[in-house]
Amino acid sequence: MENTAGASEGAVRRLANIQAITDEAFAAMDVDELLDTLLARVRAVLGVDTAVVLLLDREERFLVATAAKGLEEEVVQAVHVPVGEGFAGRVAAERRPVYVPDVPSAGVFNPLLVERGLHSLLGVPLVGGGTLVGVMHVGTLTHRRFTGEETEFLQLAASRAALAVQSLLSRAERAGALELQRSLVPAALPQVPGLELAARYRPGKAIVGGDWYDVFTLPSGEVGIVMGDVAGHGLPAAVVMGRMRSALRAYALDNDDPAEVLRKLNRKMLHFEPEATATVLYAVVDPAAGRVRLSSAGHPPPVLALPDGPAESADMKFDVLIGLGENVPRRTMTLRLRPGALLCFYTDGLIERRGESILGGVARLCEAVYAGPPEAVGAAVMSAMIGREAPEDDVALLIARVTEEPPG
Repeated sequence: MENTAGASEGAVRRLANIQAITDEAFAAMDVDELLDTLLARVRAVLGVDTAVVLLLDREERFLVATAAKGLEEEVVQAVHVPVGEGFAGRVAAERRPVYVPDVPSAGVFNPLLVERGLHSLLGVPLVGGGTLVGVMHVGTLTHRRFTGEETEFLQLAASRAALAVQSLLSRAERAGALELQRSLVPAALPQVPGLELAARYRPGKAIVGGDWYDVFTLPSGEVGIVMGDVAGHGLPAAVVMGRMRSALRAYALDNDDPAEVLRKLNRKMLHFEPEATATVLYAVVDPAAGRVRLSSAGHPPPVLALPDGPAESADMKFDVLIGLGENVPRRTMTLRLRPGALLCFYTDGLIERRGESILGGVARLCEAVYAGPPEAVGAAVMSAMIGREAPEDDVALLIARVTEEPPG
């Protein structure tokens, strides 16, 4: 009878401990608040002196102290532990619970653990969906042997933290990437004599990528138009996109040849961002002269619509992507633009659809484009190409039309 009562009390206790780390209040918290609350509950349930969470950095090389109870200086001092080294690094590398009965003789990487006077440590990996997120460990100032039930509880808390952190960081990264991308897209298109402009940007429903467009006036009075797409998704792609945008603008001020601007951009990216690749189309429009000079680093050519004919994809060759090959020649081509001519620049999210070829997407785009007012054309293109189904990938669209009576 006593054994039955003891088992029942243990089940009730385990249930209470689980509820302490899984209640609905966590749903409304951000990462810092969630980890802080979770560690406080873990510390109370296990009766330990310290509780710490270290999260894996983006390069997956270091564990970074992110939240702590009883050992707050780890976070204050931004402790970094290499994966595979010391106590926490071993937990991360082996992805299993690790118990250290005597900290001073264990050869821990972080000296704060010894300085704080910790005696025993128990650490477990934070794993969510098979992905390592970080490490959670608890410690005591006196010798302590952790039971199987306590280890199981700590693993449960770590799993709860891993899934929550993944979800919250994913949402925060998407919001940050979207905000960064929107801040780098022109808030308003410039007023250019002889040129009418319209633009659309629609983030993908899956995850934000590195699509961007840019329009700026040049010292010569010409207009620079950029359409680009950085490989990858999320905040890293958006950050690279921002750096490329700034660099291209700087090179455009010093050189009026689009191919040379892209060559310098490629050289810069190869040196400072060797892992990044992107497609970029750079055009220099001269409404007064009725021409546009273009160079493409692997980006689809614009669609050209004349007042008296159907729209067609511009007949131009494109060179290798930005980030591939430093000494590969780049070319500039020139198109004549009669009054009323319209150019439609876009990223591949506009034309790529599952089950349809790229050529099919371009053909549909050409059917939707006409030499009319840019805002009306933009609306027609988005209606024909996007419709009611939100695209998986980002969509950037820029339309430029030479007015009937260009300046000069």
